[in-house]
Amino acid sequence: MAAPQPAHAHSKPKEVKVNEYAPTLPQPMVAPAANGSIFQASLGYAPLTSGARAAMVGDLVTIILTESTQAQKTNSASTDRSSTIGITPPTTGALSLFTASDASMGGSGTFKGQGAAEQSNQLTGAITVTIAQVFPNGTFLLRGEKHLTLNRGDEVIQISGMVRAADIDSTNSVLSTRIADAHITYTGKGEIARASTQGWLGRFFSRVSPF
Repeated sequence: MAAPQPAHAHSKPKEVKVNEYAPTLPQPMVAPAANGSIFQASLGYAPLTSGARAAMVGDLVTIILTESTQAQKTNSASTDRSSTIGITPPTTGALSLFTASDASMGGSGTFKGQGAAEQSNQLTGAITVTIAQVFPNGTFLLRGEKHLTLNRGDEVIQISGMVRAADIDSTNSVLSTRIADAHITYTGKGEIARASTQGWLGRFFSRVSPF
């Protein structure tokens, strides 16, 4: 008689969540097709004139962060309006009891408003990522992250986006301004980040306060 198996022997294994910014490893070499051709075209092929530039999945590319944005908006409005109405009453009859000052009226209104808004952001540095996917039109999908552990907290930089092969220079570097559909995230945690964040009770009253 077979021994009873443990209750967890047929339990479903837990799904492991893969980090979407994890480095992409190079793909294994594919055996050339036996078609009699000397040249075998492959996805990610780079000619000799390109040197050692990144061109295949798993190759490293250094992104130079040169993000700088600045926005400024100013508007103003001013209005002024006044009106006066005067009626001269007759000198005879029942209406002669009214004087000219009793049958006149006027009004005026003045409005003046002004507003201004200004915002600027700047992010500099460098981060090396991997080519996650190569497309037939010569564009690459770059994706990667950097973790910095300091004595007062942790800093995380995550970036992904599309770049043309022609925009990667001979040192395998590319400016962040050349990346299309770029997603750049810079976050931190620790006592420095907590000190610069409003407390939960303060955030609650700031939302419900009518002033």
